[in-house]
Amino acid sequence: MEHFNLVATCAGGLETLVSDEIRRCGGVDIEASTGVVSWCGGLEEAYRSCLWSRFSSRIFLEIASFSIKNEEDLYSRSLDVRWYKHLEVTTTFAVNCTISGTSPITHNRYAALKVKDALVDSFRNLTGERPNVKGEKPEVQIHVHIDGARATLFLDLSGESLHRRGYRASGTIAPLKETLGAAIVALSGWPEHKETLIDPMCGSGTLLIEAALMFGDSAPGLSRNYFGFLVWLGHDEQLWQNLIDEAMQREEFGLEKKWPLLIGYDSDPVAVSAARKNIIKAGLEEQIQVKQADLATLAPPTKDGMVLSNLPYGERLSEAGTVAYLYRAFGRVLKRKFPGWRVGAFISNPDLTDSFTLAWDKKDKLFNGSISCRLLSGEVPLDGVAEFVWQLPAYDQKAELGEFGNRLKKNLKNMLKWAGKEKISCFRIYDRDLPDFNLSIDIYAKWVHVQEYAAPKTIDQGVAKARLSEALGTIREVLGIRSNRIFIKKRERQKGAKQYEKKNTKRKMYEVQEGECSFLVNFTDYLDTGLFLDHRPVRKKIFEESRGKRFLNLYGYTGTASVHAAMGGAASTSTVDLSLNYLNWTRTNFVLNGLSEKNNIVIKEDCLQWLKEGDSRFDLIFIDPPTFSNTKKEKRVFDVQRDHKLLLTLAMNRLEKNGLVIFSTNYRRFKLDESLIEMYAIVNISGKTIPYDFSRNKKIHSCWEVRHRA
Repeated sequence: MEHFNLVATCAGGLETLVSDEIRRCGGVDIEASTGVVSWCGGLEEAYRSCLWSRFSSRIFLEIASFSIKNEEDLYSRSLDVRWYKHLEVTTTFAVNCTISGTSPITHNRYAALKVKDALVDSFRNLTGERPNVKGEKPEVQIHVHIDGARATLFLDLSGESLHRRGYRASGTIAPLKETLGAAIVALSGWPEHKETLIDPMCGSGTLLIEAALMFGDSAPGLSRNYFGFLVWLGHDEQLWQNLIDEAMQREEFGLEKKWPLLIGYDSDPVAVSAARKNIIKAGLEEQIQVKQADLATLAPPTKDGMVLSNLPYGERLSEAGTVAYLYRAFGRVLKRKFPGWRVGAFISNPDLTDSFTLAWDKKDKLFNGSISCRLLSGEVPLDGVAEFVWQLPAYDQKAELGEFGNRLKKNLKNMLKWAGKEKISCFRIYDRDLPDFNLSIDIYAKWVHVQEYAAPKTIDQGVAKARLSEALGTIREVLGIRSNRIFIKKRERQKGAKQYEKKNTKRKMYEVQEGECSFLVNFTDYLDTGLFLDHRPVRKKIFEESRGKRFLNLYGYTGTASVHAAMGGAASTSTVDLSLNYLNWTRTNFVLNGLSEKNNIVIKEDCLQWLKEGDSRFDLIFIDPPTFSNTKKEKRVFDVQRDHKLLLTLAMNRLEKNGLVIFSTNYRRFKLDESLIEMYAIVNISGKTIPYDFSRNKKIHSCWEVRHRA
C-alpha cells in the first residue's frame, strides 16, 4: 500500500485535538506545530481524515518537494512534476500559495502563477492542449507552500475548508466556524458526560449541531458533496464509497441511541430561524430544540447538565463595558438557577474573565480567525449567589453617640429588621429626622449615599460644616463602614433640567439588587443615583401587573421600571426619554439583567411629541415626568402642572380599553386637573406607594391609577 506525506491545517490551539483524531484515523509519525499537523498514511487514512476530522481546516497530500533559488527555479522544478498522473487536460484546476520563513520568493500570488504556468506548459508540451483554471470549486486544487528555500507541492484533498459541513442553510452575523464550534464542545468536556446541554445564546446553532454530530457519531464530512480528490486521477472510488457506507451505518446506529436534551435559545428571532434551518438541513430536528428567549428567562429543564455558549464579543455591542455587564448577567443567572451545573463560556476578551464572578477550572486559548479568545470551563457553585448582609459592629454601650448617633442607631435597627424581612437591599435609614442634621442617608447594598441639604442662610456655614463632619464620623461608627464606601452629595434646590445634569465624570457604576432585578447606580456623577428609592412599591406593582402586556415607560430615566416590567414577563417594553445618557444607562440595565433590545426598545424622543406622532398601543403605561424641563435646541418647555392634562390625554389615546396608566409626580404643590376626573376613572394610590422607609416624608411623591371609563 502506497504511503503519503500528509498535512492537516487548523486554527491555533486545536493542534492536540487534530493530532488525536488523525491518530484515530490510522495516521502514524504524527508531528504538530502551530496550526499544522503532519503525518504519514495511506489513501484510506487520508480519506478518513477528510470525512471524520472535526477540527482540521484542510487536508493536504504531498506531490513533490524541492529546493528553489528564485521564481524561475520554482517554475522549472514544477515543470518536471508528472502532472498527468494527477489530472487530465480536461480537468479544471487552481493553484494557491503560502510563504513562511525567509524565502527567495516573497509574493505568494506570483509564486502560484509560476506553478500554474508550469502545470499548463507541461500539458501543452505533452498534448498540445492546456487545462483550464477555475477560481471557485475547481476539480483539482493545488497548494504550494514555500518555507525558506524549499517548495512543497500538495494536492488539497479537502478542496475547500472542512468547516463547510454542508448543513449551514443560513447564518447570522459572524457565525462561528463549525471546526471551532466542534473544538469548543470537545474542550468543554461535554461529549464525555452525555448530559443535558443548553446554549442560551445559540446564534445559528453551531455548538448544538456540532455537539449532536459528536454524540451521534456522525461524520462531519458526510453531508459534503465536494472534495478535492473526487476527480483526482489517484482517487479510489470504491475505497471512498466503503468509507461512506461505514459512516452512514455509524450515523444510523447513533440516531437510535437515547439522546440527552439539546436546547438552544436566542433573543433574536432571525438567529432562531437560521438555527432551525441549519438543524433541519443537518437532519437533527428531532434531537435539538431551539426557542426564542432572553438570557433572563433561562431555567434548568433537568437536575444537572451543562450550559455552553459562544458569548457576544465587544465588536457586536457598542462598548466592551456593556459586554462585561452581559457576562455578569450570565454568571448571575447560572448561580441563581443552575447550581452544580458545568459551564463553558467562549469569549474574545480575556480581560473580562472575572466579569462572570465564577471560578474557572480551565482556560483554553483558542483563535477565532485572528481574534485571540478563551474558552472558560468550570462548575457553578452549589451555594448560588452570595448576597451582601450588613454586619454591624458591637457598640460600646457606655460610648456617647450623641443625639444624631442615637437616632441613627435606632433607625438602623428598625430598618434592617424591616429590610431583611422584605428582602430589600436599597433603602433609606435617615430622612432629615433632626433639624440640626439636615441629611438623608440611603443604603445601597454595601454602599452608603449621604445627601446634605443646603442649610438656611441663617445658619453659619462653619457650624454647618462642623455638623456634617460630626455626622459623617457618626455614620462610619454606627454602620461600621470604611469611608471609601460612603458617598456624599450636597443637595440644593434645582431648577429645570439641572437635577439631571452631570456633576462629575468618574463614571463609576455599582451593581445593586431590587427584587428579581439588578441595576447600576452612580453615586458621584449625578445628583440622583439612577434608582429612585421612593418608587420601589410602584416598580413592584409594575412587575406584578406586566405579565403578557405591552409596557410603555414615558420619561424613562434609567429604565428601572422597564426592567421590572420585562422581568415580570411583559410581552414588550418601550422606554421613551430625550436624554441619550439615560437611554444608554437604560440599555446597560437591560443587558445587566440578561434582557435584549429585541423586545425592549429605547426611543430618544420628546415624550409629548412622540405620543402625538405615533399610533402604537399599550396595556400598561408608567408616567413619571419631571416637574419642569426645557430643551435649548428644540426650545421646548415642559411644566408638569400646566402640561399634565395634555400628557395624560395623549397617553390615554395610546392605552388599550382595559389598560392601566400609572401617573406619578414629585411636585409637592401639584393639583390634578379636575376635568381629567370626569374624562377617566382615576384613583389616588399615593398612600399605597409610599414605602415604609419614606414614611416620614409622605409627600415625596403623589401617584394615581388612570383607566378608561367603562
